[in-house]
Amino acid sequence: MSAILFLNGKFVLSEEAKISALDAGFLYGFGVFETMRAYKKRIVYFSQHIKRIQESAKLIGIRSPYASDKLKGIIKETVRRNCFRDAYVRLTLWRAKRGTGIFVLAREYKPHSEKKYKNGFKICVSRFRQNEFSLLAKIKTTSRILYQLSFEEAKNKGFDEAIILNNRGVITEGTRSNIFFAKNNEIFTPALECGCLDGITRKVVFDLAKRHKIKICEGKFSLQDLLGADEAFLTNSLMGVMPLAAVEGRGIGKGKCARLTKFFIERYSCLLK
Repeated sequence: MSAILFLNGKFVLSEEAKISALDAGFLYGFGVFETMRAYKKRIVYFSQHIKRIQESAKLIGIRSPYASDKLKGIIKETVRRNCFRDAYVRLTLWRAKRGTGIFVLAREYKPHSEKKYKNGFKICVSRFRQNEFSLLAKIKTTSRILYQLSFEEAKNKGFDEAIILNNRGVITEGTRSNIFFAKNNEIFTPALECGCLDGITRKVVFDLAKRHKIKICEGKFSLQDLLGADEAFLTNSLMGVMPLAAVEGRGIGKGKCARLTKFFIERYSCLLK
């Protein structure tokens, strides 16, 4: 069955979708995007996703073609037309030959197994570095070569994900996730100034921690800080909260889903219901 997409003002079948090869967005990666998960047609922190892409677009001189409510309506309709109970949704805006291009994709999302959430991700350290002073480190631009090379490197080595350090050797983020670790019942995560994205699920963790009086400290942390933690986890809008079991073969804590990680997994799952 063909997927139904929203492309530049209308809904089309995937095989009918056409984008100009002369658009700056296509030629130079001149665009921004958001990935979301629609579970039973509901998107967690939907307004925050829309706000972030609009702010990111504005930072690089791209004008959003629709107001927030209209964008939400387009995304909801794309999800509805594709009839997926659990969907991966991507909204992309780019510099087109005339104005701004817009693309909304919804496809079936197959979550990780319960076993994976129990045992956690095993990750490596990317050989590529993040420029912590770059504007692009703070927005979800379609120019993703750093992240894609790092992710493919990890997969080729048999890992689930790769952690990226900045030019000073400080932890920033995963290729598609934010990083948290716990020590003595406190949570730690890289500060945005380290060069990481202000992830939507990162915001969820902060909100949940505040609500339940769990202390979170943002700062500059080394790999040794992470490896010396009691437990750790990764976050993004698709997988939610994923335990981090090991880095380069070295276990973190007991090397599986621990107490605080389990707490955030459970609380995040409640948001999907």
